[in-house]
Amino acid sequence: MSGVQHLTVGREDDGMRLDRWFRQQFPQVTQGYLQKLLRKGQVRVDGTRAKAADRLSEGQDVRVPPLPDAGERPPKPRQSLSPADRDFLNSIILYEDDDLLILNKPSGIAVQGGTKTTRHIDGLLSGLGEDADTRPRLVHRLDRDTSGVLVVAKRRQVAAKMGRMFQTRSVRKIYWAVVRGLPKPPQGKVDAALVKATTPEGDRVRAARPGEQDEAQKAVTHYSVVDHAAQKFSWMSLKPVTGRQHQLRAHMAIIGHPIVSDQKYPWHDGSLPDAIENRLHLHARRITFPHPMTGKTVDVTAPLPDHMKKTFAALGFEVKAGKGADDGPGD
Repeated sequence: MSGVQHLTVGREDDGMRLDRWFRQQFPQVTQGYLQKLLRKGQVRVDGTRAKAADRLSEGQDVRVPPLPDAGERPPKPRQSLSPADRDFLNSIILYEDDDLLILNKPSGIAVQGGTKTTRHIDGLLSGLGEDADTRPRLVHRLDRDTSGVLVVAKRRQVAAKMGRMFQTRSVRKIYWAVVRGLPKPPQGKVDAALVKATTPEGDRVRAARPGEQDEAQKAVTHYSVVDHAAQKFSWMSLKPVTGRQHQLRAHMAIIGHPIVSDQKYPWHDGSLPDAIENRLHLHARRITFPHPMTGKTVDVTAPLPDHMKKTFAALGFEVKAGKGADDGPGD
């Protein structure tokens, strides 16, 4: 076990998540062990407690407690991709250059691993690149059952720059969803801070209550009804200003119009017409941002997944007729 260390965040790591930075510095430490250290306050940033998702800034001091020696847990060797996995990754690429990959993540596949999750996007990406600096890195997340645009950086330096852009809200994201009912007014803003809550069914978020200001996370979503089928279902264009976990799903539920087939947030009446599949109807439709290396605008749109195409057809929603849906609400 090595002693307490104080490491300074370098320029190349500015904007990187703490847990990613930690795993790069100490590959022998698992995510679970890091979370334990964070809960106990043994890992600190500039002397204060930190969370795994905190973004680091150049020059910050990270306190690292005694850790298992690297020899006690050697890093896993790079796994080569099977031909089938390589074909799968190639099939979902929407955009690629020397610095970035943008994927159309299918609904149902996790972005990262977890309990009982062995196949995920991050694991497939680990089969690309020759070393730690060239291994493609996720720069944001989508829920397992959410489909659509997912940005991947091809190098550590690019990942750090993209991390800063997400942190400073320089990235513009538009989501499409189908929700129960017809929101009124048809265009507006949900400004409801969220608090993480652990339930027997897993982690959730809920609206913050009075007195929970210290743990609440500010969350703002602009929404607009693009089309609707009577008063039963609505096609929504959603623009998150902030990027909290489950933000769009929780905000739609909070205003009384949960996303179709969302099993985590109030979907009280699960009955659906036969033509609508019982799968989450949330899709990361479009992402726009200045390229981290060239400054030129990157603007990528992902086609709808098959189950949402079927729903649109059943409800009479026409993508071509949805004027302004890709521009997003509040524009």
